[in-house]
Amino acid sequence: MKTKLRITNYLLLSFLFLLSSCTSQPKTLTVMTHDSFAISEDVIAQFETENNVDVVFLQGGDAGSMLNKAVLAKNAPLSDVLFGVDNTFLSRALEADIFEAYQSPVLNEVSTEFIVDESYRALPVDYGDVCINYDKKYFAENNLSLPKSFEDLTKPEYKNLLVVQSPATSSTGLAFMLATRAYFGDGFLEYWKQLKENEVVVVDGWETAYYTNFSASSGQGPQPMVVSYASSPPVEVLFASEPITESPTASLVADGMCFRQIEFVGILKNGSNRELAEKFVDFMLSKTFQEDMPLNMFVYPVNQTAQLPELFIQHAQVVEAPSTLPYGEIAANRDEWIESWVEVMR
Repeated sequence: MKTKLRITNYLLLSFLFLLSSCTSQPKTLTVMTHDSFAISEDVIAQFETENNVDVVFLQGGDAGSMLNKAVLAKNAPLSDVLFGVDNTFLSRALEADIFEAYQSPVLNEVSTEFIVDESYRALPVDYGDVCINYDKKYFAENNLSLPKSFEDLTKPEYKNLLVVQSPATSSTGLAFMLATRAYFGDGFLEYWKQLKENEVVVVDGWETAYYTNFSASSGQGPQPMVVSYASSPPVEVLFASEPITESPTASLVADGMCFRQIEFVGILKNGSNRELAEKFVDFMLSKTFQEDMPLNMFVYPVNQTAQLPELFIQHAQVVEAPSTLPYGEIAANRDEWIESWVEVMR
């Protein structure tokens, strides 16, 4: 009898050990992002350890491509969470009904100005201002005053000095076009005709504009002004080949000249990890994640308790009055505006 009892106890302990081993195996949470997503490994490791999960990041291309993939895979989602849809594409995501509503408790720490979707299907994570950046050295050496408004850019002294991205192929270019739409209203296409006459240069994407055409980045580009971000000057300091104390670039931040982009995260419908997805959304809004973003993605945190790195405080300019447009208005007119812009700039 004792022998049988020992065998029974042994088998029971073995079963409990195996059960414990199985339940301790980490789950997998898949997060689809745009290609510009970046965060520190130790920050993600913290979330993984605290929640016994492996986080897998799936790059989906630029924001538009990523969203298209998510919409096409709506019934069999490629990921549990989607991050990187901005306010220029938000309406498309909401109309496609790809997100489940989730009102994170951490939203209490987020400024209400960033909570655009009152249904809480898309929650704000970060923001940045699309502005014109300029080459300080060029303007100083040529004794050229800085443009103080959109209208100034059409003056002869700035002929062929600005490179922009096409709104048909670039989210940065789209944001800049929307800034002109917000500023000029129905007259924005007339403004673009004037820019065209002043030989504005149009390229497909941000990388070409910044690293090929912009004089301050390559040192050889022909244009000393480029559509980029108010947070680009700190990047120049951080990644300078030799230590520098002042950025070679700065931003034009006059009222209305910048467009505020807000990026959102959402839990995809038909996913299999709702509880973990909620925890990851909470984590993205937490102070830990929010304070890590600026020097990885060069965006601003929406969590009001998050502190900015000193590099941002020193070298990024504050945009006091950015342009904005209701996402519903963007949704109703975006394609038509882009098509009209293409016709004008052809």
